[in-house]
Amino acid sequence: MNRAFTSVTAAALVAGPITPQHVDPALVDYFQQQLEGHYRADMFLGPHDLIGTVSAQYQLIDKLVRSAKGETRRGLLRAGAAYAALVGWLYQDAGDMDGAAFWRGVTQEIAMRSRDPHLIGYSLVNQAQVRTDLGDGRAVVDLCEAALEDADRLVPKVRIMAMQQQAHGASLTGERRTVDQLLDLADQLLPQVDDDLPWGNACRRTPGYLEVQRATCYGRLGLGTEAGTLWAQVLAEVPETARRDRGVYMARQATAAAAAREPDHAVEIARTVATIAVETRSARMRRELATLERAMRPWHDAPVGRDLAEILAPLTEGS
Repeated sequence: MNRAFTSVTAAALVAGPITPQHVDPALVDYFQQQLEGHYRADMFLGPHDLIGTVSAQYQLIDKLVRSAKGETRRGLLRAGAAYAALVGWLYQDAGDMDGAAFWRGVTQEIAMRSRDPHLIGYSLVNQAQVRTDLGDGRAVVDLCEAALEDADRLVPKVRIMAMQQQAHGASLTGERRTVDQLLDLADQLLPQVDDDLPWGNACRRTPGYLEVQRATCYGRLGLGTEAGTLWAQVLAEVPETARRDRGVYMARQATAAAAAREPDHAVEIARTVATIAVETRSARMRRELATLERAMRPWHDAPVGRDLAEILAPLTEGS
């Protein structure tokens, strides 16, 4: 256990002092450009293939920050916060909540040191994402409200991220009206997103970004029919190449079908998801399929329930 934790934290806990070195200001742009490539790679590779690469680059940034001065140092701190956020997301995607929580904490520390209000807001939303996965709706709302406390200082993108995450918190506490209000407000801000910040661009990259959040929230609220309708619309826009996203969305669609008392449709969707889950080793997809299993309990002894158990067996054997 200790050895595993050390490997998760090692890149962020390098002891000093280090030998001073000249730090070229051009390195700030270099790391920002690399970051965009990592985001693209994450769509195709998955967390296990990227954690080592991204955390090693964070470690290098941390080393350079200790020698850099002035605006170069500030720029590297901003880049470091974005890299730490990505490492945190990769651990979360891999199902390692200890690693995710640690790196979300690192993100917040570096964001505070950078004095960048947008990154500080982003880091609070990152913390809220972990609390969402832990099912702690009130903590999600607390963190998002803190991020939005001085909303006028924030670029629209960060406000959108905080509002949609707060909607997830509201869905965990059973407040449908609040979910809709927050997502409608976020939708009004979408056309205003025009910053050139290299991080937090899911609202630009993800087809139907806010409808994905709404469908997920509706699923949590047990609104199977409404969620299913939204998932059908979302999946029509998601490219086949985005296999991990498609798999997660389809698993949620299957759970919505079960909630709408359409077990045959749920199992039909699950068949495709199980194949993608085996190929991608996505912990997120496995978690969604576990949620589907719970939703399908009323049909546990029926032929459709046995079909689902057979479909999911390779995942159980592989875990």
